[in-house]
Amino acid sequence: MEIIGREREQSVLRMCYDSGKPEFVAVYGRRRIGKTFLVRQYFKDQFDFYTTGIYAGTREEQLAFFCKRLNVHSGGAFPVVNNWFDAFDQLQTYLSGLRKRRIVVFIDELPWLDTPKSRFTKALELFWNSWGCQRERLMLVVCGSATTWMTEKLIGDKGGLHNRLTRSLRLQPFTLRETELMLRSQSVRLDRYQLLENYMIMGGTPYYLSLLQPGMSLSQNIDSLFFSADAPLRKEYDFLLRSLFNDSAMYRNVIETICNCGHT
Repeated sequence: MEIIGREREQSVLRMCYDSGKPEFVAVYGRRRIGKTFLVRQYFKDQFDFYTTGIYAGTREEQLAFFCKRLNVHSGGAFPVVNNWFDAFDQLQTYLSGLRKRRIVVFIDELPWLDTPKSRFTKALELFWNSWGCQRERLMLVVCGSATTWMTEKLIGDKGGLHNRLTRSLRLQPFTLRETELMLRSQSVRLDRYQLLENYMIMGGTPYYLSLLQPGMSLSQNIDSLFFSADAPLRKEYDFLLRSLFNDSAMYRNVIETICNCGHT
């Protein structure tokens, strides 16, 4: 699939790839906004190492999957380790043996790797500060949907990762123009009034737009996506809260209390 819009973001990725310097790039924004799609499509999935965090995974599960992905890319047999310092040491060993003009590492859903007491951020900090930042061929790209974690523990870190990012990209919802372009690419035909209605409902969120079916009216699509018995977005509200907040029940109560204020 082609990338719709995101011209500025693609330009930044291209500039970083061609810079000839070590690059540490963070892509962040709310869930369903297209972060992973943008990075994977831009690089055509041609990563020298790619892994992703596991939602609600334990430290042991995260480390085991990290090692599994390392062995897939390296063709080796790195053992599963019990801490992130050793895991990044293994990644460094593998990357050191590559002979390429540009080495691209992509770590998706970075905040999910930072489980309680795992010291993940300290290990990432050591990996970059002691080795990565000195490797002119290395481009490290990380993604995260938990924007508070990304802004406080990575982009705005006051410790060892302070000012270590070379670029940060916050993906925003599609504009009306980009929304129209995406729907056209899917053969979904809406007049301008329907397009505005769709934008007020979907908010220019690429994933939601991708679910719209051609040949159906906007009303039929909305009914199918949100209100039918097996609607794919029926439980989206709960999913978003659980994936973004550890104490999602508290945030849900706050949101619903605010919403109910106008009815009392």
